[in-house]
Amino acid sequence: MNKFYLPEGYKPVLNLYQTQSAIGILKTVFAKNLCDQLNLKRVSAPLFVDPATGLNDDLSGRERPVTFDIPGASMDAAVVQSLAKWKRLALHRYGFSPGEGLYADMNAIRRDDDLDNTHSVYVDQWDWEKVILGEERNIPFLKETVGKIMFAITDTLSSLKASFPEIKLELKNNVTFITASELYDMYPRHTPEQREYFFTKEHKTVFITQIGYPLPDGLPHSSRAPDYDDWNLNGDLIVWDEVLGAPLELSSMGIRVDAVSMKNQLKAASAEERSGLLFHDKVLKNLLPPTIGGGIGQSRLSMLLLEKAHIGEVQSSVWDKETLTQAEKHGVVIL
Repeated sequence: MNKFYLPEGYKPVLNLYQTQSAIGILKTVFAKNLCDQLNLKRVSAPLFVDPATGLNDDLSGRERPVTFDIPGASMDAAVVQSLAKWKRLALHRYGFSPGEGLYADMNAIRRDDDLDNTHSVYVDQWDWEKVILGEERNIPFLKETVGKIMFAITDTLSSLKASFPEIKLELKNNVTFITASELYDMYPRHTPEQREYFFTKEHKTVFITQIGYPLPDGLPHSSRAPDYDDWNLNGDLIVWDEVLGAPLELSSMGIRVDAVSMKNQLKAASAEERSGLLFHDKVLKNLLPPTIGGGIGQSRLSMLLLEKAHIGEVQSSVWDKETLTQAEKHGVVIL
């Protein structure tokens, strides 16, 4: 379902020219901050992969990857939906050591996403991954990493406000952590989206952990692919968006599966046939290093820090006629 929502009295704080300048500053400063906080190095990443490798991300399992044929290579290829598996394999191939990591500018097409104020067919992320020690596969290390990412975000906001004093956004640097199960117990009669709304509205910056396994109602908080994040060591970083009056997910991330969690999660998802694929076989044979990683939405973060009401104000994509008509009617410039 496509939806266009304009908050009452909304007026962009930056004009179109200022917005483009601010996006340039934001992307440069945040990438540096993220690298400094997590010890990352930028690498080049693929736009598409061979489906037979199992490297593409099937996200919640319902999204159809965009595929096309390559006559010159006598094969088909699929546009990446994220780089979760590719990054871990790259860390192994490039010889990264524990404490070192990489990030890449990931561009994807998710044609099955609903189009609304925060969702687009075009996805752009800072996709990052870092080699860790086996003993760092725990919740305290996950929380420490989340804190570093939030510092990178708030420091970037400070830089933007120095250049554009029109921006009045305030963000909490401290994060409130809660498990999906604890959140369910707080709001057992509500949907996952409603639980996120109530909790984030109160706490402003939250991280919901342990997403994937079914909750007491038989459903997970949200669907997760079984073959990259460890469902006991993952989560979503969500902030309260004052412009929209709603929670805004900035990142899905986590400590990655080891052989045991991969096996358990493939079984739970009835996807055990994947175990013979290149990536999965390497994990199950303990041939890949333990890692932590995730994706941070570039347009989502731009939208938040520049106080925009619609993701189309900070990225160029394709929109339905009704969205374009409503935006023009209300003076909102869609790129």
